[in-house]
Amino acid sequence: MANSESWKKIFVDYNILEHDFEEAPFFLDSWMIKKSVQDFTWTTQKEVRILCKQDSREDVPEIMRENWLFLLPIKNWNYIILKWQWYIDIPEINQKSEIYNSKIGFELESSKIWNSEMQHLDFAYASSLIRTFVKDQTLVLTIRWRKYTPEFSFKVWKHTINTKSVQTEVDAWYEGKDKIVLIEAKNSKTKNTIIRQLFYPRKQRKIHTEKEVLLIFFEKRWKEYFMWQYKFLDEDNYNSIKLIKTWRYIIE
Repeated sequence: MANSESWKKIFVDYNILEHDFEEAPFFLDSWMIKKSVQDFTWTTQKEVRILCKQDSREDVPEIMRENWLFLLPIKNWNYIILKWQWYIDIPEINQKSEIYNSKIGFELESSKIWNSEMQHLDFAYASSLIRTFVKDQTLVLTIRWRKYTPEFSFKVWKHTINTKSVQTEVDAWYEGKDKIVLIEAKNSKTKNTIIRQLFYPRKQRKIHTEKEVLLIFFEKRWKEYFMWQYKFLDEDNYNSIKLIKTWRYIIE
């Protein structure tokens, strides 16, 4: 990885491997990162936003991967490093695709012009596929894009983490009479993802509603639409995520 050398220097400068992660996470802010990597040349080696974007296991720098550590934002431009790597695998859905008949009643020609994850998600929603998967015909689109989390606390492993004002990016929130559905959409085959992408937005929304919050991971691959539904068995426990159901469809 382009930023592995940067992270090696950060770890050396702050003696991070000497830290007792059993006792507590290691705190790191953007100023500390910038100071450590200021003499690097390339943007990918010194830009905090890029260095701290570790959305999959493949993004984790070598020194963290070798020592089973991972990075978690706790406030805007503030981070902690914790023991273990809390990512979830996105398993293959090996069942045969179900043919789904679109509820639109006519062909959406504009949906074929580009090839983006949002476009495919919108088409699946317009066809009522999202409503069918979660068994709620009352769903409507309510929220998109970047939001900042309110203050909340949660457990990771044996540590209690306090967080506030972390930026989250939601591909789509749908709300129905009794449910709210969060969807993280991808446009390519994804092997794994950081739990934070589902946990933080869920905590963010759960503070403001008593409705059931459903978590969906969505992908479009060629003609097929894949969906994975996840759930946190303990809403305050980052490690309690569980895969509930999967399905794959072809829309006709």
